[in-house]
Amino acid sequence: MFDLTGKVALVTGASGAIGGAIARVFHKMGATLAASATRVENLKQLADELSERVHIFECDLSSSEAVDNLVPDVESACGRVDILVNNAGITKDNLLMRMSDADWQSVLTVNLEAPFKLMRAVSKRMIKERWGRIINISSIVGAVGNPGQTNYAASKSGLFGLSKSAAAELAARNVTVNCVAPGFIESPMVERIPEAHKEYLKKSIPMSRVGKPEEVAAAVGFLASEEASYITGHTLHVNGGMAMI
Repeated sequence: MFDLTGKVALVTGASGAIGGAIARVFHKMGATLAASATRVENLKQLADELSERVHIFECDLSSSEAVDNLVPDVESACGRVDILVNNAGITKDNLLMRMSDADWQSVLTVNLEAPFKLMRAVSKRMIKERWGRIINISSIVGAVGNPGQTNYAASKSGLFGLSKSAAAELAARNVTVNCVAPGFIESPMVERIPEAHKEYLKKSIPMSRVGKPEEVAAAVGFLASEEASYITGHTLHVNGGMAMI
C-alpha cells in the first residue's frame, strides 16, 4: 500500500519542518524527490540524509522568473513531475489597518500566485500522462481566519477555491487536486511562541496537544497514493479537532 515507486514528487518549501517531513514520507514511499526551497544548506542536509533519489532546487517563489523555471528544471533533471506539493509559504503579519500593500502582495505572491503557476505548469504533462497528484498545503487560518493575518488567511483560503476549480477541470484525466489544512503544528515558529500563549492555544485543541509535522506528511502521502485515486477537490484538515469542518 501507498507505494510511489517510479513517481517524481516536487515539494516546495522542503527545507522547513512540514516540507521536510513530506519529503521524507515520499522518499520512504519510493518516489524520486525534487526538493525546492530558498535555504539551500537545509536542502543539502536533507539530500545527505536520504542519500539517493533526491534532487535539490533553489527557488525563490517571490521571483516570477524562478517560479517559471522550476518545473522545466525539475523535468530536465528528473524527466517529469507526477506529484506536486505546494507547501512553501510566508507570513507578514499585521493588523488590517496597518498592513502595507507590499506585505499584502508579497504573501499573496508566494502563497497563492506561485502555487497557481506551478499547478498550471505540471498539469499539461499530467493530462497527457493521464495521472497526477496536486496537493496544496493550506491552513486552519484559511478556514476560520486569524486576527493580524488578513493577507495569510486570504492566501490560504484562496488555495481552497483554486484547488476545487482545478480538481473539476482535471478529474476526467485522472489528475486529483486536494488540500491539506494543518492546524497548530510543531515547528521552529511555534517554538518561538511564549510558553503561556502555547498553553492557551493547546486548551483550544480537543486533543490537548500540538500536532507533529509527520502527521501532516502522512495525510499528504495518502492523498498522493493510488489508494486516494477517487478523492479530489477535498480539504483534509489535520488540526486535532481545533476546527471541526
